[in-house]
Amino acid sequence: MRANALHKARRWVQLAVFLVFLYLTIRAAAVPSTAGLFFWLDPLAAASGMIAARRITAALLIGSLAALLFSLVLGRAWCGWICPMGTVLDWFGGRKARPSEADLPPRWRQIKYFLLALILLLAVLGNLSLIFLDPITLITRTVAVAAWPAFNAILWGLEQAAYVVPFLRGPVDALETAARGTLLPAVQPVYAAGVITALVFAGAVALNAVRTRFWCRYLCPLGALLGLVSKVAWIRREANADCTACRSCVRACPMGTIDAADGFRSNPSECTLCLDCASACPRDGQSFTGHLRPARWQAEDPSRRQFLASAGGAIATIGLLAIEPAAARPSPHLVRPPGAHDPEFLARCIRCGLCIRACPTGGLEPSVGTSGWRGIWAPVLTPRQGHCDYGCNACGQVCPTGAIPALPLEIRRQQVMGHAYIDRNRCIPWVDNRICLVCEEMCPLPEKAIQLEEVTVVTPAGEEALIRRPYVLHDLCTGCGICENRCPLAGESAIRVYAPTDLSAVAPAT
Repeated sequence: MRANALHKARRWVQLAVFLVFLYLTIRAAAVPSTAGLFFWLDPLAAASGMIAARRITAALLIGSLAALLFSLVLGRAWCGWICPMGTVLDWFGGRKARPSEADLPPRWRQIKYFLLALILLLAVLGNLSLIFLDPITLITRTVAVAAWPAFNAILWGLEQAAYVVPFLRGPVDALETAARGTLLPAVQPVYAAGVITALVFAGAVALNAVRTRFWCRYLCPLGALLGLVSKVAWIRREANADCTACRSCVRACPMGTIDAADGFRSNPSECTLCLDCASACPRDGQSFTGHLRPARWQAEDPSRRQFLASAGGAIATIGLLAIEPAAARPSPHLVRPPGAHDPEFLARCIRCGLCIRACPTGGLEPSVGTSGWRGIWAPVLTPRQGHCDYGCNACGQVCPTGAIPALPLEIRRQQVMGHAYIDRNRCIPWVDNRICLVCEEMCPLPEKAIQLEEVTVVTPAGEEALIRRPYVLHDLCTGCGICENRCPLAGESAIRVYAPTDLSAVAPAT
């Protein structure tokens, strides 16, 4: 096939791959065995996760090796054809340097290599706090925490508006019956980090206004890793004898990597094989041929000094994270998904957001301040928003790194995430001497962790009455949070789940 035909096919390939990505992300709970496909094909997420955890994960290892082998043959074609983040950036277009305008300094491209080295060196030290800069992690988290919840809210509003029209009620009912609880969430998810997540993603896209694919050129750490491998890629672009030096390819290249002063060659570390140059060329003036020798090093490629700067940055980051308050005394509200325990959990979690998308109640959300900077974007359970469903183990099934273990349902039900405590200054039966049995009724355990104690109280009318007040059996409570979620009080619940306490470390009273 000619390059022009491949150029047209690329758009369809990008669309098809993006739709697969959306399907796997949105339907994570329904397709847990393949939900992590794009992370298996992400060598940065795979390498960082396995290095930090000191553990090999077969799917991550095999998938990342396949992606690297692909890059050894076709260079950074992964970025130009497959990466969903790159596809979105292409759809939004961008600004290219005008003929009379100097492009941004080539050394700006070294920023992504600095970030790559920083992420990997932090992983060596057991820290994954910067893995949220990985493009697959970034776009997956955006879909899970911001885009899809926002879409659901907009759709719900449109359905309510349409339902007042009699002939539209049937289609609305059909849509709700077919999609609600499967494709669409049963309840509207709300996330404290939703707006921040959307702004971070929007910022990456908005940088296209500076230069086309600014993120890919200057910031993407995965692109940096694939770019290093592409130095020895077999297929590379170069100008041939038909080139007339018209500079059409230079103006068309979205990565700005065609150097007119170097015989109109492309740096294989930056070329994504998008074929825009081939489409723009009037004379087929470039070739994509095989090479056995590595490409020569260029000014924008990483240097030894840059690696040393990344090493210093990693060491400084570890030191600074060790002195934040969360390192000495974690938040009492740091409730992790079932079976996940710090610090092992943080050494394996790549902040992808698949568990958040799979959670049917919306109880899991990315942490922004609960677990400090080291745990930023890692999932925490917020029971007031949504509890941990007693009949669900989806989060462990979709986790691509095993940070949340894939436990059978019966074992998952026994995992202690925290313990519930009653605030007697807010609990209705305790403070108002009125009947409320919600927390006890909602407890899903066969032997309820919330029991009721009968006491005789004096009513405001001066009469004696028998009332039942709740109390928690902490040796039975697993911290699922349904009691906190269903507490009828407005605002803060009268019963709250707190991070688990090692009661064996507490000296007995004397």
